[in-house]
Amino acid sequence: MGCGGSSQSSGKGDAGGKSDEKNDRKAAAAQNKDYQAKMDFIGSVPIMKGIPRSEFPLVAGVCTDGEYKTGENVIVQGTQGDTLFFIRSGTCGVYVKNEAGESKQVATLKSGDYFGENSLLRDETRSATVTASSPLVCFMISRSAFQELGLNDKLQFANRRAVAAGGDGEAKSKPPSEKTPAERTVIAEALRNNESLSTITVLDDQRVNSFIDAMWEESVPAKHDLIKEGDLNAHFFYIVKSGQFEIYRGENAEGGVDNFEEKGKSKVVNTVSTGGSFGELALLYLMPRNATVTAKVDSSVWVIDRQKFKDILMKVSTAKIAEYKKYLEGVRILQSLLSEEKEELAKALVEMHFTKGEQVIQQGERGNTFYILYDGAVEIIKDGKSVSEVSASLSRGTAQFFGEQALLDNEVRSATVQVSSDIAKALVLDRDSFTILLGPLKDILDAEKTGASRTRAKGPGRDSVSGSGTAGKEKILRKDLTKIGLLGCGGFGVVELVEHKLTKETYAMKGLSKGYVVKTGMQDSVMNEKNILMMTNSPFVIKCAETYNSSQMLYFLLEPALGGELYATYNRKGLHGSETHAKFYCAGTVFAFEHLHERRIIYRDLKPENLLITEHGHIKLTDMGLAKFVIGKSYTTCGTPDYFAPELIEFQGHTQAVDWWTLGVLVFELMSGHPPFESAYPMQIYGKVIKGISKVPFPPKCQGPVGDLVKALLKYNPSERLPCRPGGVDNVKNHAWFCNFDWKAMKEQSLDAPYNPVVKGKKDLQNFKCKQDDLPKSIEYKESAGNSGWDKSFATST
Repeated sequence: MGCGGSSQSSGKGDAGGKSDEKNDRKAAAAQNKDYQAKMDFIGSVPIMKGIPRSEFPLVAGVCTDGEYKTGENVIVQGTQGDTLFFIRSGTCGVYVKNEAGESKQVATLKSGDYFGENSLLRDETRSATVTASSPLVCFMISRSAFQELGLNDKLQFANRRAVAAGGDGEAKSKPPSEKTPAERTVIAEALRNNESLSTITVLDDQRVNSFIDAMWEESVPAKHDLIKEGDLNAHFFYIVKSGQFEIYRGENAEGGVDNFEEKGKSKVVNTVSTGGSFGELALLYLMPRNATVTAKVDSSVWVIDRQKFKDILMKVSTAKIAEYKKYLEGVRILQSLLSEEKEELAKALVEMHFTKGEQVIQQGERGNTFYILYDGAVEIIKDGKSVSEVSASLSRGTAQFFGEQALLDNEVRSATVQVSSDIAKALVLDRDSFTILLGPLKDILDAEKTGASRTRAKGPGRDSVSGSGTAGKEKILRKDLTKIGLLGCGGFGVVELVEHKLTKETYAMKGLSKGYVVKTGMQDSVMNEKNILMMTNSPFVIKCAETYNSSQMLYFLLEPALGGELYATYNRKGLHGSETHAKFYCAGTVFAFEHLHERRIIYRDLKPENLLITEHGHIKLTDMGLAKFVIGKSYTTCGTPDYFAPELIEFQGHTQAVDWWTLGVLVFELMSGHPPFESAYPMQIYGKVIKGISKVPFPPKCQGPVGDLVKALLKYNPSERLPCRPGGVDNVKNHAWFCNFDWKAMKEQSLDAPYNPVVKGKKDLQNFKCKQDDLPKSIEYKESAGNSGWDKSFATST
């Protein structure tokens, strides 16, 4: 009995055990599925790139589940965020409040989408409200859990890519086509309806008609790709005359998409019909196309290329230069100049605005600058007494001159010139710029008196500015260098750490693909980069030891800075918001800009990615790819979109003031964790820039003296930016935010760095995360009659 009972009892237990075991297997399977889903989620978030897959289970282990009801807010705009969300099921809407406080839906997120990834790295104010539009299930990772795993140091960050105008490359402009009045009306409406074009230029009737006059017609057969994603032949803007086009974007395209249909590996993001337009970014600068545009049916388009578009916008600048030249005709001391020399000076004149009571010239100071007052009034004060007042009117075209003797010598100013009107506007030229352009004015005047012949002006060149160069140094041969490892990768080149076999010194070897350089028409830019590196010699700027030329590559041999990029360091170490760090790195940038500007070099591409940290924690500016020697203004649109100044966007021409704008953006980014005008798409950034810094909400860490500095640097008018005012760079050094900062110790590099990177030796690569997989695709270079000889003078050694 006992045995039988035992047997029966055992039978029931087996049945129950099997049931429990089955349930356990189901639970385990569900748990594994959940765990695998979390692993897949981790692998899909770009910010996780660089974390070894072996660490994914640890990250999955700290993922928590979150459920939200329809209508419930997941995150709220303006609040501090510390969590990354990944949508497992359901949908939600993304809402942004405008200036009037009205909430507008800007996107829809669904299963597989994620948001809040930057919260893993730093305190960040949420830029939007995300509300569940259906029952929502999310995976979540908190910053504290992420940091406890020590994963910050393993992250890899994609650098923001700079853009440049490039050359004509493969652009083939065509003669304009005839257009009927009805067609002109369609084109005009298309131009005005393109919000991006309205951002970068004023579309008045004159400009619209000029654009229409320049456009030509092209036929596009059905299924033909008019534009291909990633194509470098990006020189044209299109308006649809007839037919229909579909726009496809790859899943990993920058900016992302919200609503789409599958088409192979790409997704349909838009359809454009008659009167629609696309490709407007190509009018600003050269950048690989970010989408494919395919004709759905037989279609036709009107086309304009970047150069014709810029020529139309430049007409205003051309007219200004002609007006400036007229002003110079009235300056007695310049009467002996040739017509083309006056035009060179007219191009070099820089606009400055002064306010009431501001002293333009001070009695007793040494003179270096000549002024043309073209609007407003100034008072002439001698020995403390007013002796006269002079005025000028922009509307009447009258102008007044003072300080012209400063172009001739360094004599002491005999009177003070003080603004008596509310605003005074002047054109300014300093003696050094005059001498670089035309030679000493004294020599010109002496030649006129004696009747001696003189050479005509040739314009600015690198020989007129002294620099470090490599003269007198023993040559470093490329064959004596051995590769240690990768430091970084760019769009068309790599940076490798190399060691000299004999001296054991290490260098950063930057290699550029000649095929890419020629394809993008950047030959002059690369030669210019080499020349500028030879002109600089500052402890705050990366130095160049040699340059080499091979059949496929150009190489710069640069001093290494093995502490890492400031951009990656800030993100990994969570330094955003620290005033101590921001002041130190911004002060180093100020000294770098001072050095470059003294040599008439505009840098144009400041961002944390281009600031390197040495093994001692000091800062160095690197990458002169977009730098340019300029007297007066340059009209090339280039830089990194987050850091674009208004004058770059609007083709007004830019001066050194553009660099001080970028410093303001840098200060804001280092303190807040993001640039002030940040947006998913470049044209949205530009729209915010044009609206101005007054429309940007300042987080708590950007308020007070630092906020005042940012606003003083991000003035819309270049001449009103803080270092462009009388007092120059000292205005920044004396600003309240830098109160008690030791500028002298900083200049001497004796100031203790706030962050000391771990660098174990001259071959230590641990602060750089570039991998072989990140290497750019090579473009074969073939020399032809059309591109022969451009690189002849590049190499300083073999």
